[in-house]
Amino acid sequence: MKEKLHLIKKGDNVAVALTGLKVDECVHIEDLSVTVKDDIPAGHKIALAKIKKEEKVIKYGFPVGRADKEIEIGQHVHTHNVKTLLTEKAEYHYNPSPMAPQVQSAPVPEIDVYRRKDGRIGIRNEIWIIPTVGCVNKTAEILANWANKELCGKGSGVDGVYAWTHPYGCSQMGSDHQMTRTILADLAKHPNAAAVLVLSLGCEKITTDEFKNALGSYADDTERMAFLITQDHEDELIEGRKLLLTLSLNASKAKREKAKMSELIVGMKCGASDGFSGITANPLTGMVCDTLCRAGASVILTEVPEMFGAEQMLMDRCENREVYDKTVSLISGFKEYLSSHNQVIYENPSPGNNDGGITTLEEKSCGCVQKGGKTPVVDVFRHGDIIPASSKGGLMLLEGPGNDIVSVTAMTAAGAHLILFTTGRGTPLGAPVPTIKIASNSGLAKKKANWIDFDAGPLLEKNAGTLCSELLELIAEIASGRKKAKNEINGYREISIFKTGVIL
Repeated sequence: MKEKLHLIKKGDNVAVALTGLKVDECVHIEDLSVTVKDDIPAGHKIALAKIKKEEKVIKYGFPVGRADKEIEIGQHVHTHNVKTLLTEKAEYHYNPSPMAPQVQSAPVPEIDVYRRKDGRIGIRNEIWIIPTVGCVNKTAEILANWANKELCGKGSGVDGVYAWTHPYGCSQMGSDHQMTRTILADLAKHPNAAAVLVLSLGCEKITTDEFKNALGSYADDTERMAFLITQDHEDELIEGRKLLLTLSLNASKAKREKAKMSELIVGMKCGASDGFSGITANPLTGMVCDTLCRAGASVILTEVPEMFGAEQMLMDRCENREVYDKTVSLISGFKEYLSSHNQVIYENPSPGNNDGGITTLEEKSCGCVQKGGKTPVVDVFRHGDIIPASSKGGLMLLEGPGNDIVSVTAMTAAGAHLILFTTGRGTPLGAPVPTIKIASNSGLAKKKANWIDFDAGPLLEKNAGTLCSELLELIAEIASGRKKAKNEINGYREISIFKTGVIL
């Protein structure tokens, strides 16, 4: 008989409905029989004990809200009777509790990669066009479309030409101007790009000289990097085609070679989550995180606002006091950012999250951080930082918002070769790098097979180690270029740059 309830941790006073429940239905979990008092959708919570008004609702072994009215055993536990416990102020303590990754041993496959001049690996051999200002977005797109028709294809050695358009690069001040320049320069350095055309208008605030300074030594690599100031040429399209032809000839010389998966940098993201995300897709991704980190790879966890309420879990896993202090600064800084705009920190989850069974931000956060597995946190990076090639690997936190496209852009800029993106509701969104969509439930995987790369729904029934191995094999296939992620197949690849200030 198929189970109808899932208890995440012993001592929780709620369980997750694995299927829709009807009033007066009797359901069983462990040695407890519960009569359902309300119709409860799949993915939503049912009370396993009487919860008094103001008493904490416990899920994942942590408080995920408080009852704002008395809740009887068998009742639906959701937004109508639960409120957040979060406030802008919180006290943190360093209580180190290092935990060895508790995941079944899974083999880590080798991968086929491109070795770049700086020693880093790339998993794609693409040409990227980077506009320094939104005014030349259409020029970049026209050039990319031409190059994909004329310079790519079977035997060309170039996987594609892509323009990372955005509306910025001028009329920005201070930190916004600096962040635009930094993120664009980070993208220009990315090892998935065999060659880069930096496209300027000529009168924007991000000047070519300023951009070259941000690139450092990368600007001097004339085989990989070209610059075009469109105002300086009678026909910028003709000039752009010439530059792209040269870049494509250089890029086509690159060949794949064997490498260990330990050289990968993998971003972790969840979007359009539901009540199953925290018990299937995110824990499975966490198992992959543990396995990769144990092998020496670098894994990035971001979405800072979706750590609120679960941040102490991460702080307790910081490998030393310095990392703990950085984590506190990361969390506190993002709370101050929200407060400076007169916004509360708990304006989350989204309506879609609520429909999927997530009630409060702390519940969402407890599910979200499952993607980081059980491995220690080894470092913390600011928005716009690049993970250094000298990194020893491990789980790293990156400053960034929960917004899907902004956070995947930040992880790409930080050097992520690919991103594991869990979802319970479904989304076609993609970063500039392969964005592997992992469904939290099999219904979504079947309904949106054109979006979803992997189904984590069977985790509750299938051997977890087997499923982890299958996902690692898929990662290896995509990293090696033998398969494409659905976002690549569908052409869903874009960027969005974090903005905190004003537009002039």
